[in-house]
Amino acid sequence: MRIFSTLVFPRRQQQIFNLRQFQTTTILRNPISIAPIQIRMDAEQSLRQSLSEKSSSVEAQGNAVRALKASRAAKPEIDAAIEQLNKLKLEKSAVEKELQSIISSSGNGSLNREAFRKAVVNTLERRLFYIPSFKIYSGVAGLFDYGPPGCAIKSNVLSFWRQHFILEENMLEVDCPCVTPEVVLKASGHVDKFTDLMVKDEKTGTCYRADHLLKDYCTEKLEKDLTISAEKAAELKDVLAVMEDFSPEQLGAKIKEYGITAPDTKNPLSDPYPFNLMFQTSIGPSGLIPGYMRPETAQGIFVNFKDLYYYNGKKLPFAAAQIGQAFRNEISPRQGLLRVREFTLAEIEHFVDPENKSHPKFSDVAKLEFLMFPREEQMSGQSAKKLCLGEAVAKGTVNNETLGYFIGRVYLFLTRLGIDKERLRFRQHLANEMAHYAADCWDAEIESSYGWIECVGIADRSAYDLRAHSDKSGVPLVAEEKFAEPKEVEKLVITPVKKELGLAFKGNQKNVVESLEAMNEEEAMEMKASLESKGEVEFYVCTLNKTVSIKKNMVSISKEKKKEHQRVFTPSVIEPSFGIGRIIYCLYEHCFSTRPSKAGDEQLNLFRFPPLVAPIKCTVFPLVQNQQFEEAAKVISKELASVGISHKIDITGTSIGKRYARTDELGVPFAITVDSETSVTIRERDSKDQVRVSLKEAASVVSSVAEGKMTWQDVWASFPHHSSAAADE
Repeated sequence: MRIFSTLVFPRRQQQIFNLRQFQTTTILRNPISIAPIQIRMDAEQSLRQSLSEKSSSVEAQGNAVRALKASRAAKPEIDAAIEQLNKLKLEKSAVEKELQSIISSSGNGSLNREAFRKAVVNTLERRLFYIPSFKIYSGVAGLFDYGPPGCAIKSNVLSFWRQHFILEENMLEVDCPCVTPEVVLKASGHVDKFTDLMVKDEKTGTCYRADHLLKDYCTEKLEKDLTISAEKAAELKDVLAVMEDFSPEQLGAKIKEYGITAPDTKNPLSDPYPFNLMFQTSIGPSGLIPGYMRPETAQGIFVNFKDLYYYNGKKLPFAAAQIGQAFRNEISPRQGLLRVREFTLAEIEHFVDPENKSHPKFSDVAKLEFLMFPREEQMSGQSAKKLCLGEAVAKGTVNNETLGYFIGRVYLFLTRLGIDKERLRFRQHLANEMAHYAADCWDAEIESSYGWIECVGIADRSAYDLRAHSDKSGVPLVAEEKFAEPKEVEKLVITPVKKELGLAFKGNQKNVVESLEAMNEEEAMEMKASLESKGEVEFYVCTLNKTVSIKKNMVSISKEKKKEHQRVFTPSVIEPSFGIGRIIYCLYEHCFSTRPSKAGDEQLNLFRFPPLVAPIKCTVFPLVQNQQFEEAAKVISKELASVGISHKIDITGTSIGKRYARTDELGVPFAITVDSETSVTIRERDSKDQVRVSLKEAASVVSSVAEGKMTWQDVWASFPHHSSAAADE
């Protein structure tokens, strides 16, 4: 499979609608929407304040009119008061419209987004890209079946993923079981920490995800309630920004403060409590071996590190990759393919020396420029901006070259699939989002009708995972670097006194021990100095989210000098993790368009998939039901099959225009129409342009364009043009 992009050169003006064009139209119609985020926020706050004042003035003037009428004042006086009231109402209405315009332009155009999404989803389900699973039994939320075109697109995406990453980067591919013993997921932290906060309808027992209810309330208030004050709007925005850091108690307090009830019944809700998202099972008929359906594929790679390291000749760096199903028992799944209970992940674990995270091929991606959203810009209320990847790494915005290299490779992968580069950004995790062991994390986010959706996570997870499995299993998961001559090294030795820590912290002992052992040299030596001078030090434990008191008898910290012939260390891991279903759904939206029929009386749907991912690359149409034409179509079909081009013959008696429209809706990029026994026409989907080629050349021309050996412009320049006016829509 080759890397390529489809070039389209329309010969005529077409009215094509998609979500991005809608947003552009909104911006042009509403100039303030192109202003920076902070300016829009200030304008919104000012308008809300103005609206509050106008509302008070209208209410006061209304009371004045009623008082004049009650006192039987003179008619001219009452008429003047009514005129003033109407004037104030018009002023209030104007402010309301301006405020609504600001809200819509800041990315919330919910009604238009929903209309666009409905058009996409209706087309996808009608053409069987995907459908709700177990549909005849009313289905189960969060489970979906892929139909024939959906399966083909998924297969094409995964094939390209294998080529782009596994083959081009010489990765080691593994395939591990979906059923995972509890001990593995206990070591990784999933058993204790893989939770979301849930609330229940106190009368019916229906479960809801607590943060979703709070988010929906705040969003709806901000988008639809123009009467809330500027102060209240600022409060709701602040809640949306920090919601992920809320404890169960804080989340519950906000739900009660805002009077949020069960969406369906309006019944009161329980206090939030953690719900583990893993599907639990047991292994074997006795039920004595507890297990879970894996929530991610990464753990299978980590537990196989020792064997993979030997297979790779005990050389670092190397990467292992896996494609497979993962399972999460979502509390209240929604957003279609974006939040489901069974999904496909493609994950890479790139093992690297923690003291050398350079990458030999970084120069291949260093000059790429794309939208990046560093944490500093997020904290200051700015928006994502285009940065040069090489400069971002050089300045330390991206932690290291290997992490930067994979960010660049992910960008190339997504844009070559057909993701719009203007609606793709890489957002850096804020400090409060990152695990204590992570060095740096970035998410590839794609804009859809649901907003910005995380589709790929690229994280430097340091050595946490291998250390966790080493500790739990007792098997050292380490790498070695042999020295040419013995070296005298000074090693930091942190020895937690588990007995004393157990007496002091009981059930939290393990968390404290892990945090102590994870200290870097600077932190450890500062603690040593404080313990020696004061005998006690305050120490923040990330996994407990609190500060504890560490006494001198609880930990020993020292530096030891010794001669070593080799260095034994736990590798760091850079992990790109791809949500394949999410990428595919965003691809559907980015490729969906409508255009008017030839008569102009209806809008026709089309998916502008690049040939790389299109479910069918080509259709073959005999122009009319004619034996010779049908035989010629079969010859072309056989030749297309021999060169691996997916295709479909359509010999129905339907008009050629309707057949074109039907295949456009499936995203088929090329159509061969057989209208003679010696030559055929090839139509390109996006431009609707056609060229005439000989019967024998048809399959090779389509194959060359589909595989990226030629562009459509090359074809257009090389063959006679054919008028499509009579045949097309």
